[in-house]
Amino acid sequence: MSVAHTRTPLPPQMERARRDFELFGRTECGLSPNTITAYDRDLRDLIEYGVRRGRGSLEELTSRDLADHLASLHRDRGLASSTIARHLATIRVVFRWLTSTGKLDTNPADLLDQPTKWRRLPGVLSPSQVKRLLDAPSPETDSERAPAPLHIRDRAMLELMYACGLRASEAATLHVGDFKPGLGIVMVTGKGGKQRLVPVGEPAQRAVEAYLEGCRPKLLRPDARDHGRLLLSWTGRPLERVAVWQLVKKYARIAGLRDVHPHVLRHSFATHLLGGGADLRTVQELLGHADIATTQIYTHVDQTRLKSVHKRFHPRG
Repeated sequence: MSVAHTRTPLPPQMERARRDFELFGRTECGLSPNTITAYDRDLRDLIEYGVRRGRGSLEELTSRDLADHLASLHRDRGLASSTIARHLATIRVVFRWLTSTGKLDTNPADLLDQPTKWRRLPGVLSPSQVKRLLDAPSPETDSERAPAPLHIRDRAMLELMYACGLRASEAATLHVGDFKPGLGIVMVTGKGGKQRLVPVGEPAQRAVEAYLEGCRPKLLRPDARDHGRLLLSWTGRPLERVAVWQLVKKYARIAGLRDVHPHVLRHSFATHLLGGGADLRTVQELLGHADIATTQIYTHVDQTRLKSVHKRFHPRG
């Protein structure tokens, strides 16, 4: 496999290390040609950065060199966080190789942040934007072919997704029996078939009850093609996940909102809960996250509340 480059020739020791690593990846690790090519490209970027800093070999690179290189990828080249995370993964593999082969006693890459720290922060709607989205379904948005007022269904879907922090797939797979108005909860089946109980606020309850009374019965077909699902298409079949995405995008466009998809409603649910004073563990349970580290990404958005609490309670606030 060839991974030839047309860039400026590297110092002999750096070039030898690059080729040795390529051989290691191909013969010892059994990496695919595409993976080796990607590693080689990222490694060459690192080597060229090291050369500019006067380093004669990979072994001379320090943790500071590695961190500054990653920072330069964003600052000077404008690379996306996901691409920088890939460069970080390459660095980790290269320096594990150097350590395992005895070329280094300690691994400078161990001091770098984990790739999860590079994760993109989620988009969030303000409460007023959420209201515009929830109010977007109306009789004017219904299809003439529909046998029922689908705007009632769509309002119920949007209310549920925001009230309960549902993924698109979770909203699509809800069954009628999962909605328990007497208890004010909904049984949600999340990833891996894991179930959780999520409270449903009164606006969402009213919207779902209106749908169950005035829309869903008109969508049913004699052949019971609904399979007991809560949200149905105008043909009487269960609403698919893709259709949920399309409907959210449709009403976001009507509401004059950009870059809105089902997960933005989920992000907004979590953010607004934290902003209202909910603790992180509770939000974790409501979202169905197995690891609280996944939920912690939402803590960035609560700066306004943090400042107000500090101002109110701190002696020097």
